[in-house]
Amino acid sequence: MSSSKHPKGLYLIFATSTAERFSYYGMRAIFILFLTQALLFDKEHAASIYGSYTGLVYLTPLIGGYIADKYWGIRRSVFWGAMMMAVGQFLMFASASMLSAVQLSHWLMYSGLTFLILGNGCFKPTVTSLVGQLYKPGDRRLDSAYTIFYMGVNVGSFLAPLVCGYFGETGDPNDFKWGFLIAGIVTVFTVVLFESQKNKYLIGPDGEQLGIIPDAKKGQPIKTKATCLSETEKKKRKRNYLLLGLLALVLAATFYWCFDGDWISVGIFTACIVLPVSILIEGSLTKIERSRIFVIYIIAFFVIFFWAAYEQAGASLTLFASEQTNRNILGWEMPASWIQSFNPFFVVILAAIMPGVWGTLNKRGMEPSSPSKQAIGLLLLSLGYLVICFGVKDVQPGVKVSLIWLTGLYFIHTMGEICLSPIGLSMVNKLTPVRFASLMMGIWYLSNATANKFAGTLSGLYPEPGKVKTLLGYHIETMYDFFMVFVVMSATASLILFLLSKKLQKMMHGVE
Repeated sequence: MSSSKHPKGLYLIFATSTAERFSYYGMRAIFILFLTQALLFDKEHAASIYGSYTGLVYLTPLIGGYIADKYWGIRRSVFWGAMMMAVGQFLMFASASMLSAVQLSHWLMYSGLTFLILGNGCFKPTVTSLVGQLYKPGDRRLDSAYTIFYMGVNVGSFLAPLVCGYFGETGDPNDFKWGFLIAGIVTVFTVVLFESQKNKYLIGPDGEQLGIIPDAKKGQPIKTKATCLSETEKKKRKRNYLLLGLLALVLAATFYWCFDGDWISVGIFTACIVLPVSILIEGSLTKIERSRIFVIYIIAFFVIFFWAAYEQAGASLTLFASEQTNRNILGWEMPASWIQSFNPFFVVILAAIMPGVWGTLNKRGMEPSSPSKQAIGLLLLSLGYLVICFGVKDVQPGVKVSLIWLTGLYFIHTMGEICLSPIGLSMVNKLTPVRFASLMMGIWYLSNATANKFAGTLSGLYPEPGKVKTLLGYHIETMYDFFMVFVVMSATASLILFLLSKKLQKMMHGVE
C-alpha cells in the first residue's frame, strides 16, 4: 500500500460517524424549536434544557471512555452506544406524538434525552480514538486522517437538518415527531453497518483486529520491583485522592452557590476540574507524559470559549434564524432548521482544501504549530460574530435581516472550526499514552461539555421583549449587544492563546 493512501478502516469509521452524526444533528436541528413551539417552554428555559443536554452529551464520554479502556473495548462500546441512542430517538418520537398528554410528553422527552446522553458517551470517544489506532506512531498521515474523519462527521451533519427539518419543521407542532423518527432509523442503520463490516476493515498496522481488547491492557508497563508502588508511594497516592475528594466537595459547594442549585451545572463544572486533575496525579505517568497531558488541558481550556460561542448554532442562532432572518427565496421560505446545514456544507468543502494548505505551508517551513492553529480558529470565530454585528446594527424592531449575514457568519466560523477541531483531535492522539487513549479523548470532549452548558447559559441572554438581561454589568437589549459578547470573548481567548503558543510548543517538544 502506498504511504499516501489511508487504511480502508478509516472509511468504515467515516461512514459509521456520518450515520451517527446524522442522528445527533437531525435531532438537534429541531430540538430548540420543539421545546419552544410544541412543548411551549419560554426561550430562557428552553436554552437551559438545550445547554444541559448538549453539555451532558460531551460529559458522558469520560465515563464511556473509561469503560471502553478498562472493560468493554471499543467495539462493544460503539455497539451499545448506538443502541442506546436509537432508544433515545424513539422515546423523543413518542414524546412528540403525545403533546396533548403534557406531563407524559415531558417525561418521555427527558427519558429520551437520558438515553441519547448515555449512548453518546459510549460512542463518541471510542470511535474517535479508533482513527489513531489505524496508524503507526508518528505517521504523517494522521492529521489528514482526522480531517477526512471530520469530513464524514459533517456529511451527516449537513444532511440531517435538511431531512429532519423538512419532515419535522412544517409549522405544525405535531410533525416534529417525524424528524425524531428518521433520526432513530438512521441510528439503527449505524449499528447494522458497523457490526457487519468491523471484522473486515478494523485492522491495525500490525494486522491485528482493533477495538476488541480494552486499551488499558495495552501499553501497560510490566510490573517489576522497579515499577511496583512502595509504601511511601501508596501513602502519597492515598493522600492525593483524599485531597482530590476535598477539592471536589469545595468546588461542588461553590458551583451550587454560583448556579442557584442547578445540579447539572454543578456536575459539569466540577467534573471539568476534578477529572483532569485525577489523571495528572496518576502514579504510572512519566514526567514527559504528564507534561504533554498538561498541554492538552491548557488548550482544552481555550477551546471552551470557542465552542461556547460556536454552539449558539443550535440555540440562539436558530431562534434568530426563525424570528429575525428573512429566509424568503423566490417566494419560498426556507425552514429555520435548514440553516444549520450551512456549517457542515462549508466544512465538507474546506476539509478537502485545508490538508493541502497545511501541507504546502509545511514544505515551506511556515506551518503554524497546533496551539497557533487553535488560536487562529478562535480569532476567526470572533470575526464571524463581528460580521453579523454589522448586519443587525441599527436595525429597527420587527425588521428582518438578510440571510447573507448568517451565511457569512457560518462560513467564517467554519474556517475557524477547521483550524481548531480536527487539529485538536490529532494533537490529543499524538500526546496521549495509548493506555489512556479513549479516556483522554473523553477529557478532551469534557471541554465541549463545559462549553455547551456555558453556551446554553449564554443563549439565555437572547433579547426578549419585557425582560432585562445583563452579563457582568453589561446590559443586553438588542441583538447587536448579544452578538458583541461573543466577539469580545473569542478575541480575548485568541490573543492569550497566541501569546502562550511558543511555550506550549516547547512542552510538546519531541512530538511535532
